[in-house]
Amino acid sequence: MKALSRDPATLAIGGLCALAAAMGIGRFVYTPILPFMTEGLNLPADEAGLIAAANFLGYLSGALAGASRFLSGSPRMWFLGGLLVSALTSAAMALTTALFAFLAIRFLSGVASAFVLVFSTTLILERLNAAGRGGLSALHFAGVGCGIAFSAILVASLAHAGTDWRGLWLASGAATFVLLVLAAFLVPGKDTSLLNPSNEATTSAVNSYETTISYLEPGLVRLILAYGLFGFGYVITATFVSTIARTTPALQPAEPFVWLTVGLFAVPSIYIWNKVSNSLGARRAFALASVIEAAGVALTVIGQAPSVFLLGAALLGGTFMGMTALGLMEGRRLASAGGPEAIRRMLAILTASFGIGQVIGPWFAGYLHNLTGSFDGASLAAAVALLVAAALAVR
Repeated sequence: MKALSRDPATLAIGGLCALAAAMGIGRFVYTPILPFMTEGLNLPADEAGLIAAANFLGYLSGALAGASRFLSGSPRMWFLGGLLVSALTSAAMALTTALFAFLAIRFLSGVASAFVLVFSTTLILERLNAAGRGGLSALHFAGVGCGIAFSAILVASLAHAGTDWRGLWLASGAATFVLLVLAAFLVPGKDTSLLNPSNEATTSAVNSYETTISYLEPGLVRLILAYGLFGFGYVITATFVSTIARTTPALQPAEPFVWLTVGLFAVPSIYIWNKVSNSLGARRAFALASVIEAAGVALTVIGQAPSVFLLGAALLGGTFMGMTALGLMEGRRLASAGGPEAIRRMLAILTASFGIGQVIGPWFAGYLHNLTGSFDGASLAAAVALLVAAALAVR
């Protein structure tokens, strides 16, 4: 174990396993499983949207709780505990059919995924930076896309073999547990220091979710609004894209591949958009990604050919993780004149704005689907929101 602790690449792979489990599976596996739940339970779209919203509300709550100065202890203990809860809550989805139980379970799953993101990132980035290998953080964050791609393959393979929605949730829980074991082995218990807000790596990874800021200049306000619109704009398609494919006869051949496409294109996205940001600046890169993502969201409802639909999924996967990082980078830059406290408060507000957009999006899409019988209106509204976000970002 001591040898592993001296290998930065091994640590980054351990972080990849953690994010693949908690984010790629625990947070996002609901998307490919949802069509099977809809068929097996006759689940209305508005209830499906509420279940998704509960998970995103849990994620926001977990991010805020994870940043608390009163929540001390080993980051390794917290992120491994979060992985265990993520595995258990995924499996628990197979044990009930009650809407209230689904809401409670997915809320807890959201809290767990946030804890894994906050605390694993705290630990991994601290050790990578100390080793002078901060660039390997891209490998750590690639875990989200890897987990999405893996969950897509897992669900499609088991569904093809005749597994129902309950079996898909149980398999997801089992896969999360396996990744928990791998992460525990690859990220040893060295340097189990308390969270320290003065530490640079901890500050950037954990204290991004603190308090409020008392004064905001117009440029910051526009960025906050843009980031919230981004949360709303991406999450509708990210929640219902597999359901759209399954319920649209012309798109059904694309269903087994749509979520896999999102995941595969998400894997290198942060690395790519960091390069774009170095050339254009974070704000312009964010605006460009918003426009590209708007096109992808629109293609998932405008295009009735599987190839066009998959192109939309690819554009979504290739942008949403990069935009998440770009918005926080720009917020950090704009608030830097106020010092560390202003930066932390700014990132906290951006996270809250993004979280609110994520919570509203699935509920809005489900409600509109009940009125119109289609996700077209909600998806086009999401595309418009992304274009407005781009306009706000470049002003």
